[in-house]
Amino acid sequence: MDRRHFVRISTGAAVGGLLGLEHTSLTRMAAAAADRSLDRIGVQLYTVRHLLEKDFVGTLEAVAKICVHEVEFHDYFGRRPEQVKVLLDGLGLDAPAAHFPWQAFNEDLEGVIETAAAIGHRYVLLAWLPPEDRSTTAQYEDLAALCNKAGKACKRAGLQFAYHNHDFEFSILEGQVPFDLLLSQTDPELVEFEIDLFWAIKGGQDPLDYFDKHPGRFTLCHIKDMGAGQEMLDVGSGEIDFAAIFARRAQAGLKYFFIEHDEPGDPLASIEASFDYLEALRY
Repeated sequence: MDRRHFVRISTGAAVGGLLGLEHTSLTRMAAAAADRSLDRIGVQLYTVRHLLEKDFVGTLEAVAKICVHEVEFHDYFGRRPEQVKVLLDGLGLDAPAAHFPWQAFNEDLEGVIETAAAIGHRYVLLAWLPPEDRSTTAQYEDLAALCNKAGKACKRAGLQFAYHNHDFEFSILEGQVPFDLLLSQTDPELVEFEIDLFWAIKGGQDPLDYFDKHPGRFTLCHIKDMGAGQEMLDVGSGEIDFAAIFARRAQAGLKYFFIEHDEPGDPLASIEASFDYLEALRY
């Protein structure tokens, strides 16, 4: 148990004594707090994109062997949805979410929804914005409208739309923080968010502040660590306090946790190191 949780439990014990709570109840409370851990550790397959391009089936098999049971797609590398579905079922992998490009939501929203439904995704995510489409607040207002439109279409199909951030959404633009604009101008019933913890922190933000201001809107997250020079690292080898963040998972609304590293030296080793750290993490 880390010091943070020890202090909380000790404080609770003091209050419990005043209220006449029995020692056994406090012991159970302390044991439950010490045993909290993540239960849905997945991986964003962008981490192994170069391997997937060379050997799609073999790479997914290797990911499954690490004991990761949930994956998030960003590309199918030419495979048809039904092929992907059969492969996932055979490997015992679940793919609750997938990233789709900006252009797809503009040009073929129905195709995105059909693909997601055929594979079994439950979340459809807008992954990234090209620079030319994020240079004014008016463009972000248009983006919010597009997110609401996509969210409504997804909802009709039994899916959920979500938006994934990088760091550029936190750079002040025309006196506004674009990420705040997106949160305020999208319907919470239609649009959820996948908070990329690394990019939010690199953008100068504390994710806990967003959990306070917008509870329940961050259903998914990307997990990668940060070094002293803001470089990307395997989870557990950097400076991000994941225990503090995940202690507030209920407030945030977090249900899905995807390991990611954009440029790992050894992608599979990176996933395994991050997975082992998160599996052992208590918060």
